[in-house]
Amino acid sequence: MADPYQNSYHHGDPDGYGTYGEGGQDGYGYQTDYPPQEEDAASDVTEGHDEDDQMYEGEYQGIPHPDEVKAARRAARTKARTAADAVSEQEELAEQYEDIMEDCGHGRFQWSLFVVLGLALMADSVECFVVAFALPSAEKDMCLSNAEKGMLGLIVFLGMMFGAFIWGGMADKVGRRRCLIIALSINCIAAFLSSFAQGYGSFIFFRLFSGIGIGGSVPIVYSYFSEFLQMDKRGEHLSWLCMFWMIGGIYASFIAWGIIPRYGWGFSMGTEFQFHSWRVFVLVCALPAIAALIGLMFMPESPRFLLEHAKHDEAWMILKQVHDTNWRAKGEPERVFTVSQIKTPKTQEDEFFEIQSSTGTAFQRWVVRTVTLVKLVLKNVVSLLAPDLRLATLLMAIIWFTMAFSYYGLAVWFPDMIKHLQYEEYESKVKVFHGEKVERFHFNFSLENQVHKGGDYINDKFVNIEMKSVKFESSLFEDCYFEDIKSTDTFFENCTIRSTVFYNTDLYEERFINCRMENTSFVNTKKGCHLNFAEENDVLIYLVSFLGSLAVLPGNIISALFMDKIGRIRMIGGSMLISAGCTFFLFMSFSQAAIIAWQCLFCGVSVAAWNGIEVITVELYPTSKRATAFGLLNAICKLAAILGSSIFASFVGITKVVPILLSCAALVCGGLLALKLPETREKILL
Repeated sequence: MADPYQNSYHHGDPDGYGTYGEGGQDGYGYQTDYPPQEEDAASDVTEGHDEDDQMYEGEYQGIPHPDEVKAARRAARTKARTAADAVSEQEELAEQYEDIMEDCGHGRFQWSLFVVLGLALMADSVECFVVAFALPSAEKDMCLSNAEKGMLGLIVFLGMMFGAFIWGGMADKVGRRRCLIIALSINCIAAFLSSFAQGYGSFIFFRLFSGIGIGGSVPIVYSYFSEFLQMDKRGEHLSWLCMFWMIGGIYASFIAWGIIPRYGWGFSMGTEFQFHSWRVFVLVCALPAIAALIGLMFMPESPRFLLEHAKHDEAWMILKQVHDTNWRAKGEPERVFTVSQIKTPKTQEDEFFEIQSSTGTAFQRWVVRTVTLVKLVLKNVVSLLAPDLRLATLLMAIIWFTMAFSYYGLAVWFPDMIKHLQYEEYESKVKVFHGEKVERFHFNFSLENQVHKGGDYINDKFVNIEMKSVKFESSLFEDCYFEDIKSTDTFFENCTIRSTVFYNTDLYEERFINCRMENTSFVNTKKGCHLNFAEENDVLIYLVSFLGSLAVLPGNIISALFMDKIGRIRMIGGSMLISAGCTFFLFMSFSQAAIIAWQCLFCGVSVAAWNGIEVITVELYPTSKRATAFGLLNAICKLAAILGSSIFASFVGITKVVPILLSCAALVCGGLLALKLPETREKILL
């Protein structure tokens, strides 16, 4: 069978290029006008319409036809290329690719990819909320100390930091689609296993790998999607894609509220295996990643990546698929994909791989490929500091760091401050009993938020009751009987306990501080932590996260509509500086309602900066370094998130001044530096 490309694809091009066809305008075989159609070959869509009906409706209003706009852009690019002293091969390919994407149009294919990649971005957002929502229940299920809780909260960001760096670098060498599929697969498997992990060690191990997997989502998703967009659509549609991060936060908050408080949604197998409702929540949180993984099976690789790696045939077929899919959906199936030539360099890296793949055993080739891949990735990372990219990389690193430090720091500070205010309000209502003397009394009611000082309890019974935030100080218990006690934050301090029995209680040794025991016995003491009390605060925390996620909707819409009108630089700088001003309102956060209001304001304003940062990161770097740069900068972002959340949380209940001043200073610094970046809204992706 004859090779369908044999007349158009030339391996022996002396300048190292593979080409489709010969000739064409300006050195391209790219035809801007479509070939005339036979009258009988007209589409069914046009039947029943005369020529007047086909007239462009904007013609009477003086609005140019979209095809005329595209032709004018191409003419301008051709003129600029002619006027330039020398045009690099990279720029030549970028201009041709932009022409091809304009011809393919924006339609059904891009929207399908938009949904699939949006689900992957949504999975990244959900991952940031999983541990925070599950932790209040998991800490009791696993008996976690404060140090273990803190590490569990940070381990996800640590995994995402490594994942962003690893998958971003590999996506530029292995492929966007392939790396995203592998990364999401690791995330899904690790998330599934973590929901069944019973011990702290295994749970934190699987959450680490879950973070490593999902860490590749953000750098690959934006790089991947941008390479299917033409220049005038890029800023707007990348900004719309950011809305899926908001949807992920809403989804996580909603299912946490719907699942975690339902303690009956689980099962147990003896005392060794417990599957409570929070584990069901962890499982359900993996659904967006699973859906994205399924969708990616039907999506092609980025043709821009394939062209960069001299895979001409595959790239041409994918571009034709994009073209035909879009125009069929628009009712113009007769449109023909007219690309006849694509110039792409065959890199030395590809030649090296070809040489090595033909020698040695399969294992030796795998080792060589792996070692070479690592070297190429690291070389690509180092190249980000080359003279032509050094300034942009340093500025972007500082902007990513300052934005993430403030945003994630305040994201932890807001709910922690609400909990602190709730705790202060709870403490203010504590009941204190001094010197009470109770004899032969049967306590059959719950005790909550009480302090008993210097009391004497003689021959009393405490049976089948709950104790929450109860403290006995310098009290005497003599001939008492405790049975079926469930307790939370209950302690006995400097007490004397004589001839007393504790049967089937969770009052273990750590609950008795400097107490003197005389003829006291503990029988069938409950071990471990138990879900004894429903957390009234949980619903409010879910609501706070839900409102914080929903508050970014106006900012997302505004940034999407105006990203291409006012530019990336003004969007980033203006949003960060306004966000810095919003932080001063936090000095007036004297109530829970005020904190929630300021959180919504801050999130709504700052999201525009996030969208601008992600768009300009894609546009500043060439295809061969785009995902690598995005991965490195996103790793810096996660490092800033770890530092910000740790530092801000340490000041809760101590002072508001330090977190507010730190976030304000960081945002001002990042916003001013953003104004030094080059504007990229009219820049073709290299």
